[in-house]
Amino acid sequence: MAPRPLALTMGEPAGIAPEITAASWSRLRATGPAFLVLGDPALFRGVPVISIAGPEETAAAFPHALPVLPMPLPVAVTPGRPSIANAPAILASIERAVALALAGRAAAVITNPIQKAVLTAAGFAHPGHTEFLGELAGRGVPPVMMLACPGLRVVPVTIHLSLRDAVSRLTSGSIVGTGTLLAEALRRDFGIAEPRLVVAALNPHAGEEGTMGREDIEVVAPAVAALRAAGISVRGPLPADTLFTPRARATYDAALCMYHDQALIPVKTIDMDGGVNATLGLRVVRTSPDHGTALDIAGKGLADPGSLIAALRMAAEIAAHRAAGAAA
Repeated sequence: MAPRPLALTMGEPAGIAPEITAASWSRLRATGPAFLVLGDPALFRGVPVISIAGPEETAAAFPHALPVLPMPLPVAVTPGRPSIANAPAILASIERAVALALAGRAAAVITNPIQKAVLTAAGFAHPGHTEFLGELAGRGVPPVMMLACPGLRVVPVTIHLSLRDAVSRLTSGSIVGTGTLLAEALRRDFGIAEPRLVVAALNPHAGEEGTMGREDIEVVAPAVAALRAAGISVRGPLPADTLFTPRARATYDAALCMYHDQALIPVKTIDMDGGVNATLGLRVVRTSPDHGTALDIAGKGLADPGSLIAALRMAAEIAAHRAAGAAA
């Protein structure tokens, strides 16, 4: 039997998703991993496209053409100009990809970037992919967003919140829950038998013994102690300004960060074109490129497919680790 293919969503069709999808197929067609796209076949120009009836046809088609499970758009696409009328089809692409993975017909879900403002205007009630996927394929715990590039994995405890709200909602319980899920994922999805975690402090200098805020003493440190008591190898809270140097990164497998930018800035600085977003805590494997829709360059042939290719490869690797673990 051929390996189950990866399911790639359409993303925002007026952004760079069609370009990076076609470019990713061109680079991976000979080596894999094989993937199918759930979207409108008319989007993918410059490469041969074949419409398929189901994921089972992907392996045979992939070396010769980009396999597309047709999901036609109601409105023609103009690069750089999203249409609210296409929002239902964009969301349906995500829902169908998840359904294929839950049914065992796809090995993983990879999501192309979406334009959140357009979806919100159409009635989308979630801050982003992570929360939507939690509703579709959650495990009863809040899903966790992990960003990764070669040499660094980071997880923010709070995600799509203003900095003011992130600080007010940060709790010892949320840190413990996120850290526990992260350690489990590193073992199951990445084959790290004894994961080493570090926890970034919230305040400068880890609060300087309370003179720059008491959150690291009263919220973060108790969470670190609880994680350690649960048998997880963890250090912290450590000052974030020295946590991401090359020497520091060599001492841990993943960093637990307190808010969105604390986690994302180092990954995007180190490898903007190759970073990957992976969602932990789902019943399916899910990754995505670590960038947005790039409406300003859509349709101009300037988009770099590196992050999507990395996301496809990581999804295949995680799916293989899970399959091996299930067999064992």
